Amino acid sequence: MIRTIKNKILKYLFSHFEQFEQNKKTALVAKFKQVGKNFQIGKDFSVHNPKYMEFGTDFSALERFRIEAWDYFQGQNFTPKIKIGNNVIFNTDIHIGCINQIEIGDNCLFASRIYITDHHHGDTSEGMIAIIPAKRPLISKGAVKIENNVWVGEGVVIMPGVTIGENSIIGANSVVTKSVPKNSVFAGIPAKFIKQLV
Repeated sequence: MIRTIKNKILKYLFSHFEQFEQNKKTALVAKFKQVGKNFQIGKDFSVHNPKYMEFGTDFSALERFRIEAWDYFQGQNFTPKIKIGNNVIFNTDIHIGCINQIEIGDNCLFASRIYITDHHHGDTSEGMIAIIPAKRPLISKGAVKIENNVWVGEGVVIMPGVTIGENSIIGANSVVTKSVPKNSVFAGIPAKFIKQLV
C-alpha cells in the first residue's frame, strides 16, 4: 500500500516536472530572433539574451547547454549576433559566449565540453594586468565562423577571430587559435595541421 502511494506521488511529481520543463522550453523558443522546426534542448540549459540568436531547423543540444550573447558589460555596449544553421548537433556541456558574432553552418557535429568564444576578458598589456580579471573590459579580436559539415571533438576550445573551413575535423582537447582551411584535420594545443582530407 505504502509503495503504491509512493509510486503514485513520484509519478505525479515527475509528470509535473516534465510539464514545467516543456513550458520553460516553449517560452524560450518564443524569445529567439529566429528558430526553425524541430528545436530540441536538454535540461539545465542557460540562455542569455535569446533575442540575438538564430537557429535553423533540426537543432539539438543535450544537457547543460549554455549560450550567451552579451550586449552590455560594465559600461560597455555590444551588438552580438549568434547564427546557427540547419541540422546542428551539440552533445552535453557546450558553452558559447558572444559579444561580436559567432556563426555555425549546416550539418555540424559537436562532442561534449566545448567552449566557443569571440572575446576575452582584457588582454596581456601591462595596464590590463593591473586590473583584476573579472573587472577587465571584454575585447573581441574578431568573429568566429564554423562552416558547413565541421566535426568538433571532445573538450575543444575555439578562440576569437577563427574560421574553421567546411568539412574539417578538430581533434579532441584542441585549442583552436588560428583559422583552419577546409577539408583539414587539426589537433593539439594550439591546434596544428595534421592532414588533408581531400
